[in-house]
Amino acid sequence: MLKFNAWISAARLRTLPLSLSGILVGFALGHHFFKSSPVQGVMADSGTSIFWLAILTTLGLQILSNFANDYGDGVKGTDNEDRIGPKRALQSGILSKKEMQFGIIMTAIFSFVSAILLIYVAFGSTNIGYSIFFLVLGLLAIAAAIKYTMGDTAYGYRGLGDIFVFIFFGLVSVIGCFFLYTKTVGLLPFFPAITIGLLSTAVLNLNNMRDHDNDKASHKNTIVVKMGVAKAKKYHYILIIGAMVSMLLFLKLTFQSYMNLLFLISFIPLILHLRTVVQIKESKNLDPELKKVALSTFVFSLLFSIGLLL
Repeated sequence: MLKFNAWISAARLRTLPLSLSGILVGFALGHHFFKSSPVQGVMADSGTSIFWLAILTTLGLQILSNFANDYGDGVKGTDNEDRIGPKRALQSGILSKKEMQFGIIMTAIFSFVSAILLIYVAFGSTNIGYSIFFLVLGLLAIAAAIKYTMGDTAYGYRGLGDIFVFIFFGLVSVIGCFFLYTKTVGLLPFFPAITIGLLSTAVLNLNNMRDHDNDKASHKNTIVVKMGVAKAKKYHYILIIGAMVSMLLFLKLTFQSYMNLLFLISFIPLILHLRTVVQIKESKNLDPELKKVALSTFVFSLLFSIGLLL
């Protein structure tokens, strides 16, 4: 039972809603644009299957990333007694290195198989070019999930985590799902994709601000370590405000009914969050804000989707 709880802890279930935000937004956009303008693309007959397979693939990739992060930071000694936040599975000693490696391998296999099924259901055997492109994209996503903190060339230790989060949680997640659904791409979906990417990056930035002192001592050179907490706060304001501005531009270009305004409700906790960040003096006190931004992003994706679909 102790090991089971350790696996659940290592999976970091609280991170999963954030990872699903891009999927929800991508498919809501796909359904909306297909419904309002069929000439823009052809919805797959198996749209429901595509949606659920995309969910499974995304969950697999997120859990894979969490396992790899637990292992990478544990082996490098970044997860230690000075670290703020919950104790990790490898750090606690409940799971061994071999057990965590096995978990990483099995989750990677699950994610890969799920991605193959997703690609096949979306494109069948008639769109080989698209299938190959998304297969390569899936392999890159698996590699990115593993290499964030694992190995000597871990990009999370070189200040590149923000870029990868923005690309995969934002652009790839939203635009990729939109394309799977409609078999086309356009400019407008990029605005919500940028919003999801910036908010996801903001969650990572909060995590890195909270862990600044320990990361610096462990030579984990995140963007926060490189620029310092004061500048990282300003960077954080840009991420949150930029996310909101991107959606306001989308709203201006696509407004059709008052239901489209529904997502603005999710801006309220984000604005309150910014005020809190301004007032916080000690980085360790940023920990509760992680959940607030992650949940606000998920609520945004739900409200945005409802506003488009109803």
